[in-house]
Amino acid sequence: MKEWLHRAGRKPLVLRGARQVGKSTLVRLLCEAESDRDLLTVNLERHPLLADTFAGNDPATVLNVLEAVSDQSVSERTVLFLDEIQAAPSAFVSLRYFLEEMPELPIVAAGSLLEFMLSDHTFSMPVGRIQYLDLGAMTFTEFLRAVGQQRLARQIETFELSSDAAPPAPQPAIHQRLLELLRLYHFVGGMPEAVSVYAESRSLRAVSAVHAGIIDTWRDDFPKYAARRDLTRMLRVFSFAARQVGCKVKYSNVSPDDQSATIRRDIDLLAMARVLAKVTHSHCSGLPLQAELKDKVFKLIFLDIGLMNAVCGVGWQTISGQTDNQLVNAGPGAEQFIGQHLQFLHAGRPNRELTYWLREGRSSNAEVDYVCEFGGRVVPIEVKAGRTGTLKSLHQFVAERRTPVAVRFDAEPPALHTVDAQVRRGRGSERVRYRLVSLPLYLVEQLPRIVEDLHARL
Repeated sequence: MKEWLHRAGRKPLVLRGARQVGKSTLVRLLCEAESDRDLLTVNLERHPLLADTFAGNDPATVLNVLEAVSDQSVSERTVLFLDEIQAAPSAFVSLRYFLEEMPELPIVAAGSLLEFMLSDHTFSMPVGRIQYLDLGAMTFTEFLRAVGQQRLARQIETFELSSDAAPPAPQPAIHQRLLELLRLYHFVGGMPEAVSVYAESRSLRAVSAVHAGIIDTWRDDFPKYAARRDLTRMLRVFSFAARQVGCKVKYSNVSPDDQSATIRRDIDLLAMARVLAKVTHSHCSGLPLQAELKDKVFKLIFLDIGLMNAVCGVGWQTISGQTDNQLVNAGPGAEQFIGQHLQFLHAGRPNRELTYWLREGRSSNAEVDYVCEFGGRVVPIEVKAGRTGTLKSLHQFVAERRTPVAVRFDAEPPALHTVDAQVRRGRGSERVRYRLVSLPLYLVEQLPRIVEDLHARL
């Protein structure tokens, strides 16, 4: 945000993300950090008549009205924040005129379910005249810092694969403490308000109340900004996404009474609004992985693991009672955790869609949970506890795509294996040999650096 504010040729900035990910707070914190800046916030839901003012596309007139409504003057120090901009599509259009006529005025816009409005727009989009910034849930290391565990966060960030033979594992006490906090993150999640409430009160009940409030607010938003969609069906898709994380989507399982195209449109809208994300099957023959997407074959992950468990009714007693292996293998929690952090790692990329690999056969299927690109190389990723010999889908992928390195996330300390296995190919078999790096779930944010370091040694 600071880089954007001081950049030459700065464009109006549009913050994208689901409700309650901290868009408004981020703008306020920016102006607090910039001591010479004043913040003028206009909530367009609270002032619906301003839509007509913006429709005139005259920035000078708009500013005069905003000054009167807010009783605040606009100066060279002002940052103008248009909150809940989805309530006034004409304000979104006006951003191009502010850039052209008042380029010196920093403007930030944000809105909940903004993409619902954009997908149904009948206006001229300000293409090339705005900049986007995506916000999501807080990551695990951000969560650690928020709850006062800075040293543990630093342990994660400084982890190194310093030895091919035996990667240095965290001390057993540190490893177990990180797994305990990982369970806590599964419950609290990364929504800023939930994390803040837990950091201040240490009350799990208060966290549950925050989750319930966020979920209810989202559900209340649907009829306001998706008026042409069936509300009951949208809520069904919303709940389905949380309860079926990591499962291949079959439209008939979402709503057997609706057409596939209708359900697909609802899913796409919620994905554009960052409430959920699609993980699409790719043949993964080369880069970019998105060049070989099979759009009709996909699974879903939710915005945040804490909200996912809240929608599913999974409470702290269930999460805290899981063994280490159950933390990885029982339910969709571990795949959701890895998926939302992979989204964070891909956020700044042009090709940021998550992909996975699926091969369906008459007698058996093979599926690799995620396939990513790091350092120009294809990396298959499994989320699974157990012995290396049980990773049949991973063996199959490596045999077909000739990838020298694969990753498995589990609850064990870091380990580096040389896998030597036989894989069925056609009517015969084939020997496959590759390096498998096994990492505890909490190291996912360091994955690009770890994988690139390992590739450099091959």
